[in-house]
Amino acid sequence: MSDVVRYTYRLRPGAAATAALLAEWGRCRFLWNEAVHQQKVGAKPTFGTLSKMLTEARAQSAWLRAGSQVAQQQTLRTYAASLRHSFTVHGRERPTVKTRKRSLPSMEYTLRGFTITAGRLRLAGGVTMPVVWSRDLPSPPTSVRVYQDSLGHWYASFVVRREAAVVPEASGVIGVDWGVRTTATTTDSRFDLPYLGHRKRCAAELARAQRKMARRRRPQGHTQSNGYRRAKHAAAKLHKKAARQNSHDSRLWAKRVVDHQVIAVEDFKPTFLARSTMARKATDAAIGAAKRELIERGTRAGRKVVLVPPAYTSMTCSSCAVRAKQRIGLNVRVFECAACGFAACRDLNAARTILATVERNRAGADDVRHAITSLRGAGSNAVRAGNPPDSSAGEALRPQSAATRAANS
Repeated sequence: MSDVVRYTYRLRPGAAATAALLAEWGRCRFLWNEAVHQQKVGAKPTFGTLSKMLTEARAQSAWLRAGSQVAQQQTLRTYAASLRHSFTVHGRERPTVKTRKRSLPSMEYTLRGFTITAGRLRLAGGVTMPVVWSRDLPSPPTSVRVYQDSLGHWYASFVVRREAAVVPEASGVIGVDWGVRTTATTTDSRFDLPYLGHRKRCAAELARAQRKMARRRRPQGHTQSNGYRRAKHAAAKLHKKAARQNSHDSRLWAKRVVDHQVIAVEDFKPTFLARSTMARKATDAAIGAAKRELIERGTRAGRKVVLVPPAYTSMTCSSCAVRAKQRIGLNVRVFECAACGFAACRDLNAARTILATVERNRAGADDVRHAITSLRGAGSNAVRAGNPPDSSAGEALRPQSAATRAANS
């Protein structure tokens, strides 16, 4: 059995190769923005229609013909997939225009558009560049994504097949609730992910770099100075360092959590926090990165990962499943149930509530997100997922009353 994974390597393109890559990105960005325009005017930009439009445009434009048809087709294919995903999952969100200043170059090539010869990557159009082979590829790649990060570094991400590692059997269940004070609160305190504050430690240095940018910034329409570019690079380097630290910590934490067979994860979307007073700390917590890492590792290990909607999880008692009548403010950190008198940390109670909603026939992370249901009627309209059945876990996850837990203990 094999898995489809990505192997990423650093590229060292010269001046000519860099100019060719940026020119190719300009063509791909133009096609993406044209597809967005077609969608706005009421057309149905499927990949078939976009491909026909590309053929007609290349016949009329020498500028488009000078680029790689493979990269241009993959750009339109990515747009069509993104548009289809937005209809099925997000509902109203659509792909937006990629501006020259705010979007980073990223191009896809299939087997017809690249080769690897003598340790160098050769793209369509005769663009060659050396690759920093930090490790060997497990198999011949089927596609590659060439992209540039905020520091100006170029990378090549190859899609390859790798033999699946033997994952040991696991037991036990765990619930995960996301927060700002503690990034991830679980039903077992040994697996909590505390707020580490990597960006907070470099905040003073980052502020100095941003002040330099503000002082050296020239008016719009003028070429920026080398001093401004150096200050911008220093600020981007600090952001990149904190992001890598968060990714590293999330990877280590997720590796420990996937030792459980059933993982109930709050389907929390932290985007709205960017418009609140907690924006800086929420960004530093990197909830989205930790959530993606946990879901990816759990699914790859064959665990049952269940996404639970966050609605009413902080208002529902994990002991008697009674929902509070009024919304609990964020300043209240202790949950107290008016029905049974149960009291616990707010985040711990939410994690236990998330775990209690999981039934053995609920949808997994690879399915569409299920609708929120109450704890008592969770199994009535559940959707069967492609996860392994676990009847014992289903019995263990049903909420118990205080009298039953006292008798069991």
